[in-house]
Amino acid sequence: MQSRTVGRGVQVTRYGFGAAPIGNLFAAVGDDEAREAVDAAWAAGVRYFDTAPHYGLGLSERRLGAALRDRPRDSYALSTKVGRLIVPAEDAAAGHEPPAGGGRDDQGFDVPATRRRVWDFSRDGVRRSIEESLSRLGLDAVDIALIHDPDDHWAQAVGEAYPALAELRDQGVVKAIGAGMNQWEMLEGFVKETDLDVVMLAGRYTLLDQSGGARLLPLCQERGVAVFAAGVFNSGLLATHEPAGTYEYAPAPGPLVERARRIAAVCERYDVTLPQAALAFPLRHPAVSCVVSGARSAAEVERNAALAAVPVPGELWTALAEESLVTLG
Repeated sequence: MQSRTVGRGVQVTRYGFGAAPIGNLFAAVGDDEAREAVDAAWAAGVRYFDTAPHYGLGLSERRLGAALRDRPRDSYALSTKVGRLIVPAEDAAAGHEPPAGGGRDDQGFDVPATRRRVWDFSRDGVRRSIEESLSRLGLDAVDIALIHDPDDHWAQAVGEAYPALAELRDQGVVKAIGAGMNQWEMLEGFVKETDLDVVMLAGRYTLLDQSGGARLLPLCQERGVAVFAAGVFNSGLLATHEPAGTYEYAPAPGPLVERARRIAAVCERYDVTLPQAALAFPLRHPAVSCVVSGARSAAEVERNAALAAVPVPGELWTALAEESLVTLG
C-alpha cells in the first residue's frame, strides 16, 4: 500500500485503521474479534493505526496495543489523542461527562460505569494523557499526538495543549502533532496560528459534506499540513450501496438519504458502489494523505480493503459535479 511522510519522518499508509469501534463503539466487541480486525488490517497492508483515550475509556488503546505488540515497532505508525483524561468515576468533579449507567455511555460506547472522562487541555493534562496512553498501549512512544475535540476549549487548547505537544515533538517524544475534530472552522484556526503537522478532519470532506474543502484543505496544502480524512461514511449512511442508517450518529434525515441515493445512482453508471466512492473521494484532493476508516471486525476490514483496491474512474467525480451532487476542490 502506498504511503506518505508526515511530520518528522512518520510514514502513513493511504488507508488507516480507526480503532474507535474496537473500543465498543455502539456495541460490545470481544477481545478476539478486536484482535482479528487489527490483524486483518495488517494483512491488507495498513500500517497506520489511530486510537484515543476517549474510545471506550481506554479500551481501544489497550486492545490496539495488545494486537500490535509483536509487530516490529518501526514497521507501523500509531496516533493517539489528548484532551480527555480517564479517571475513576468517584473522582470526577461535577460538570464533567456523566458516567455510564450500564450499556452505552453518553458518548455511545458500551463500557462499565466505573470510569469516566474529564476534559483537560492543560500542559500537565497533556503530559499525563500521553503517559497514560503509553501505559495502556504498552509502548514507549507514539508517532502522532492529536488534540482531540477542543470545540469548547479553544483558549486552553491553543494556549496550553499545543505548546505542550510542540515541546514533546522538539524532545522527540512524538514525531508529529496535530488536531482532530468534526468541524473544519477551528482546525483552520489551528493551522493559521500554530505549527501543526497534521489535521484529522472527520465527516467534513465526504461525498455528502465537502465543507472542509473550500478553505481548510487549500490552506493545509499551502502550509504543508497533512490532512487525514476520517468519518468518510458519515457514521453509516454511505457504508452501503443502498443508503440507510445513521448520519452523524443520528437517524439520517430524509433529504440526505435521497441525496445519497442520487449519488449511488450516478455511481452505478460507472460500475462503482456508494461505499467504494466514499472511500476514494477524499484521496482525489492533493491535501489528503490518508483516509481513516473504523472497523470492528475482520469482515469489515476485508470488505473496505476490497473496495479500496478497485480504481474509481475520474469521470465519476465529473459526473457527480455536473449534477451538483459534489463540489470538487
